[in-house]
Amino acid sequence: MFPLELVVFPGERLALHIFENRYQQLIADCELQNMIFGIPAFFNGKLSYGTEVRLEKVEKRYPSGASDIVCRGLWVFKIESFYPVYNEKMYSGAAVTFLNTIEDGTAAQRDLFFNLAKRFHALLGADSDLSTGAAINSYSFPHKLGLSFKQELELLKLYSESARYVYVIDHLTVTLPVVEQMNRTRELIQLNGHFKNFDPLDFTDYKLDEL
Repeated sequence: MFPLELVVFPGERLALHIFENRYQQLIADCELQNMIFGIPAFFNGKLSYGTEVRLEKVEKRYPSGASDIVCRGLWVFKIESFYPVYNEKMYSGAAVTFLNTIEDGTAAQRDLFFNLAKRFHALLGADSDLSTGAAINSYSFPHKLGLSFKQELELLKLYSESARYVYVIDHLTVTLPVVEQMNRTRELIQLNGHFKNFDPLDFTDYKLDEL
C-alpha cells in the first residue's frame, strides 16, 4: 500500500516521485515480481477507499535510489484491515474488497457531462485538453472539475456509473452559475471608473412590475 493525500481514479495516469525508502522497496518489488499495489486516499487522518494501480514504467532513476514513475489506475477497493508493516516489508499492506461497479451510464449522461465540463473550462479560461469520443466516462478528468478532496472521495465510492454521472453533473450544474457570476463581478470591477457603453433599450412594449 502507498497511502497518499489524493484520490486516484480507474484509468487515470499518475506520475509520482518516489523518494522514501519504504516506497523505493515497494517499486522494486513491483518491477521484480510484476506486482500491483494500492493507493488509498488518506483523508482526515483516515483510510477507507483507494484504487489499485499498476506500475507502467520507471521514467528516471536517481543515484539516491529515488525514481520518477508512471502508474495507471485499475480498480476501486475498500479497506477492511490495514497493516502498517506487511510481511516484514518496510511498506504497508491491507486486506481489501473490490467494488463491483455497474456500467449503467447512458450516452445522454456522457454527452451532458462532457458539454458541462467544456463549458466549465471555457468560463475559467483554461486550456481545454479534455479527451473526446466514446472513451469518456464518469471517471474522466475528475481533477479538472473543481471537486474538493472530499467530493472526489465520494465520487470514488459510488459503484454505479449512472450515479457517478449524476454526481458530477449536479456538481457542475451548481458550480457553473457561481463561476459565471464571478466572471461578471470581475468584469464589473475592471470597468470601474471607465465609460460604459450599454445597448439601447426598446420601450415601445413594456409592463410595469406590480409590487
